[in-house]
Amino acid sequence: MNATRKALAAGLAALSLLAVSACGSDSESGSTDEVEVFTWWAEGSEKAGLDALVKVFDDQNPDLKFVNGAVAGGAGSDAKNVLQSRLQNGEPPATFQAHAGAELTDYINAGQIEDLTDLYEEKGWNERFPEGLLERLKQDGGIYSVPSNIHRANVLWANPAVLEKAGIDAGKTYDSLDAWIADLKKIKAEGIIPLSIATDWTQVHLLESVLLADLGAEAYNGLWDGTTDWSGSEVEAALAKYSTLLSLTNTDRQGLDWPDATQLVIDGQAAFNVMGDWAEAAFQEQKKTLGTDYTATPVPGTDGVFDFLADSFTKPVDGPNPAGTEAWLETIASDEGQVAFNKAKGSIPASTTADTADFNEYQQTAIKSWGEDEIVSSLAHGAATSVNWLTDITAAVAKFGSNNDVAELQEGLVEAAEDNKPE
Repeated sequence: MNATRKALAAGLAALSLLAVSACGSDSESGSTDEVEVFTWWAEGSEKAGLDALVKVFDDQNPDLKFVNGAVAGGAGSDAKNVLQSRLQNGEPPATFQAHAGAELTDYINAGQIEDLTDLYEEKGWNERFPEGLLERLKQDGGIYSVPSNIHRANVLWANPAVLEKAGIDAGKTYDSLDAWIADLKKIKAEGIIPLSIATDWTQVHLLESVLLADLGAEAYNGLWDGTTDWSGSEVEAALAKYSTLLSLTNTDRQGLDWPDATQLVIDGQAAFNVMGDWAEAAFQEQKKTLGTDYTATPVPGTDGVFDFLADSFTKPVDGPNPAGTEAWLETIASDEGQVAFNKAKGSIPASTTADTADFNEYQQTAIKSWGEDEIVSSLAHGAATSVNWLTDITAAVAKFGSNNDVAELQEGLVEAAEDNKPE
């Protein structure tokens, strides 16, 4: 009897060991098939764009399983914090979203993402993306991400009905910040929110637009390469205008994010909003008509300048599924992926071979401007500076939002430039 029990126990142990081994084999197989894509596209038009992209990925890769690693909030600031923790702990996703440009230098210097230059050559992507964009993608002599789109940051969104109610010509355009500010004051006198805004990063976005409008493209570019003095009188004058604009915004801004600020314009509670053209998708989702329900023009003082940013995807070092990562990057670069994603998100394709004939009226104006205007790199969205530099600027802007001290703001921006200036 004891021998029988021992034999039975041995048999059960062997079966348990086989079961554990089988589970381990299934887990390893599952991880090989899974492609975790880490983004900050968790809601609204951004998620709609991601969903459209995932459909193309699924069609192109039926043997792979998309895993949504999205983290919401703060134009990516919350996601970047989570991502950095994962990268430092050796737990990278298969791929992660990053703004193309200088933002990538932090990941490059930390040895966290792979150089994709050879992959570009192998896949023919150098012929698919325009030369000017490829130059902006290059960091440290290599290309480290694949762009999914082109966005314009310097867009002024307006509600014509609200403007007419305040006695402002809805078709009026502004060639300077001063002219625009004069009308914002008139709108405020009518008891209407002149300019909607949200949490800290949207205030950095507004500051970026003000600096570009007041300094001009050349001096704005000089802020990032050291040829424009952050402590100079020209920057001081621009910051004074930024202060005035902030005084003409909604007071509950810290509790909002960009969709909330855009919604204030859509709902007729605010006259204007400065936001990138991802806001276009928000208007379209609510069946609004450009030129009737809303207008979209360059921020006053920036006509003829395209303030550029691009969402892009990387290949992390020691990622869990290199083949799956490359499959996702191929979808990003494909014409099918570029068209599906950008039609949903309000941006325009980075690829020159994508068919944009069916893109909407606003997107056609953006395509034209991208081809004709002077291009500068966005501050708030990673094209102009490293993550660390942007973090320091955001801290200075956040502090200014509570104390309204222009001199202290300028000191903070000077210090941020000194601490992060490129070598």
